[in-house]
Amino acid sequence: MSLPASHPAVHDHKGKTCPVTGETHGFCPPQEGDSRSVCPALNVMANHGYISRDGKNLSAGDITRGLKECYGLSSPLAYFLAYVGFMIIRKFARRVSLFEIGKHNAVEHDASLVHHDTPQGSKYAPIEIDQKLVDDLIDDVRPTHKDFADAAEPGERFLLNFEDVARARVRREAECRPIDSVHAEIARGEMAIILGVWDVKGKQKSGIPVDYFRRWISEERMPDGWKPDHVQSLRDVVARSKQIRTHVAFLRGDGGKQAPPAPAPAAAIEATSSPISEKV
Repeated sequence: MSLPASHPAVHDHKGKTCPVTGETHGFCPPQEGDSRSVCPALNVMANHGYISRDGKNLSAGDITRGLKECYGLSSPLAYFLAYVGFMIIRKFARRVSLFEIGKHNAVEHDASLVHHDTPQGSKYAPIEIDQKLVDDLIDDVRPTHKDFADAAEPGERFLLNFEDVARARVRREAECRPIDSVHAEIARGEMAIILGVWDVKGKQKSGIPVDYFRRWISEERMPDGWKPDHVQSLRDVVARSKQIRTHVAFLRGDGGKQAPPAPAPAAAIEATSSPISEKV
């Protein structure tokens, strides 16, 4: 297969610095032989050198440090996600390749927002991103891009929030094989984390810029020049996950005819959450 002229030369990845770009955290796509998972958050970390770019020989400590540096997660949150995730896939105190994290029905789950369900009998989930599913996810955003553009003031951004995520989760869980309550909670927690990374307040709504999100989830790439500007805690993630859960229940209950009750403040929510993300 020929590569476009703009594609970096095929090369080996042996550490965090890309030998072609010469940048520690500049983007470089995976090369032949590199390992990747169904989790975009982890793949982005490898593509930008926050963990080993080949996605191999990774410890829970490597993942913890990468989550903090790449996304601005607090130490307790990053530690929880990494070490509990390793325990669930039975790799505690061992090193893994990213592909191993996609063991089906461990942390990984069916009803992903952008991946197909794991084929029957397969041990590991497919890592290919379906761009049609990405488009469907963006189509779940309200107001739609057209409605937003018609009403937006100059400089306003098209945003995705917890209500849009809930709408997408209801749709995908109806399209796919059923998932149990534990994996449903993991699925909500995955998106709760990324909603906290880029959250901004607009005139029409608060949420994360859709252009950032689309690049992250479909290209597994961070926005150019972006760096974390705040620390995200476990309590923050729990609060957003509860918002998603509340709105999912509302959408399933009365079809969206009335607004759901306002979510409880973070201080009133018990500190429970789920390990990171396999498929979002």
